[in-house]
Amino acid sequence: MQPFHYQRADSLDVATQAAAQAAARASASDGRSPVEAPVQFVAGGTTLLDLMKIDVMRPTTVVDINPLADRHGGIAATGDGLRLGALARMAQVADHPAVRRDYPVIAQALELAASQQLRNMATLGGNLLQRTRCPYFRDVSWSACNKREPGSGCAALDGINRKHAVLGTSDACIATYPGDFAQALVALDATLEITGPQGRRALRVAELHKPPGSDPNVETRLAPGELITSIVVPSGAWTRRSLYLKVRDRESYDFALASAAVALDLANDGTVRDARIALGGVATVPWRAPAAEEALKGRRLDENAAEAAAEAAFAGAQTREHNAYKVPLGRATLVRALLDAARLNA
Repeated sequence: MQPFHYQRADSLDVATQAAAQAAARASASDGRSPVEAPVQFVAGGTTLLDLMKIDVMRPTTVVDINPLADRHGGIAATGDGLRLGALARMAQVADHPAVRRDYPVIAQALELAASQQLRNMATLGGNLLQRTRCPYFRDVSWSACNKREPGSGCAALDGINRKHAVLGTSDACIATYPGDFAQALVALDATLEITGPQGRRALRVAELHKPPGSDPNVETRLAPGELITSIVVPSGAWTRRSLYLKVRDRESYDFALASAAVALDLANDGTVRDARIALGGVATVPWRAPAAEEALKGRRLDENAAEAAAEAAFAGAQTREHNAYKVPLGRATLVRALLDAARLNA
């Protein structure tokens, strides 16, 4: 771990200004990789500290935002929807009665995301911003990683890519987004409230993560110094009939090989009035599947309809040597998730 300056922020203004000032001090021509962002916020620290220890991330300033939890760590459920403070802990939200009853896909995604010890520490905002578990990114002995060293190449393209993405990939990067919670939020059309040096703004969770394209080192649409403060999930007819299904190598705890966040609005005869689908474990970003949603609308949700939706969801998949199995696995995961959600009492 490299030396760094520690600063504790007791207000949003202090946090965002500290980040902006540290960014301004960093010279654009000092030859540092963008991974070496001059300032990082820390709350739970369950991702950042690991990456600092293995020398993948080397911030010069770490701003502790835990003092902001009193104002930005709450949970509020109303008739209009759900408001989650970005500094709420994963375990706290997963155990909340209103979340479990009215937004089960969120509770399940959080419960399946990590061990109990990590869920007790990790915050919602930090979980959304976690970085890939691609071994070529996390091992600095591999020089070819465009996320870590822009322009160096992607060792995963022709390497061991069994766990890598088949959707949203590019010639520069096929690293999989590792999270679970983001898929639930994308499926439910959640919005982020963001504060930064230039003020406040809103951003859809579906727009937060940036597909790799030619610059995979730029992973989100947050500007320097911006901080997620709240997550707003609108109410809807589909939120109670929702679930998160995760398929992994180990049931005890592992990252998804394929997952599906599904929310349905069904008529009494089983016809799909609306469907919300997001996929995990198979894409470079939390992946909304609008073609699959459209394939279901107006149809009775039976196995044939679910299979048609799954085919549509993976129509654009691009596979590599070791990860082609993710396409049939992802389809089967989505079919099972849809049929299980259809059987829920909502």
